[in-house]
Amino acid sequence: MPASLPIAVQLYTLRNLAMPIDQLLGEVAAIGYTGVETTGTHGLTADEMRRVLDQHGLQIVSQHAGLPTLENDLAGVIAFNQAIGNTTLVVPWIPEAARSPNAAGWTELGRKLNELGQRCRDAGVRLLYHNHAFEMVSVDGQLAIDWLLAGAEPENLGFEIDLAWVQRGGQDGVALLNKYAGRCPRIHCKDVAPEGQAQDEMGFADVGHGVLDWATLLPAAKAAGGEWYIVEHDLPKDPLTSIRRSFAFLSGAL
Repeated sequence: MPASLPIAVQLYTLRNLAMPIDQLLGEVAAIGYTGVETTGTHGLTADEMRRVLDQHGLQIVSQHAGLPTLENDLAGVIAFNQAIGNTTLVVPWIPEAARSPNAAGWTELGRKLNELGQRCRDAGVRLLYHNHAFEMVSVDGQLAIDWLLAGAEPENLGFEIDLAWVQRGGQDGVALLNKYAGRCPRIHCKDVAPEGQAQDEMGFADVGHGVLDWATLLPAAKAAGGEWYIVEHDLPKDPLTSIRRSFAFLSGAL
């Protein structure tokens, strides 16, 4: 059963490869990917980014942009992304100092993201939040991610759910997808290695080569409004082999 959604790759996965962006994107396209998710600008101008993406027939499906960057230069981030044809921004990480021990703090963070998301929406761009494991902890009777998302209007803040980090946080990916159906346009796909394995790769595995139940997760992701599967691996030993194996699985191995 091949994947029913198009497949992109998060370029963070390939950050340790010593090759120019033009060559890197050529490798990505040769594997069969049709989209990429970027981390910031990769040191390129908007014109340079657009040219190299067009050269390899790749679409930018979203960009990870840190919260400080969005707070300090939202107009600049939006302008860059509009120039390269991207309409989805993602907050990828909250530093430890910003992680509240209580529901009020997580809700307030949601409100802050709601305001940024409203400004994005006014410019024709949508804002999403990407989870790790720390949002999967229970805080005052709900998961931290629940408080955060409750602090924002769904039209102003969506959810880029990372299914491996959900698993690492001890939660059920299908249940979260069902709960936030309609709010999950981007699905981060990586896998979790069996316990005790792949310690030099942060315990992660290529998609389809770990313990996650993709036969259940992928249909749930589509039903939740998923538009793109985005392959990611935080620390692969061989990044190109990793994204090739993940693509092969998602595109036809089920």
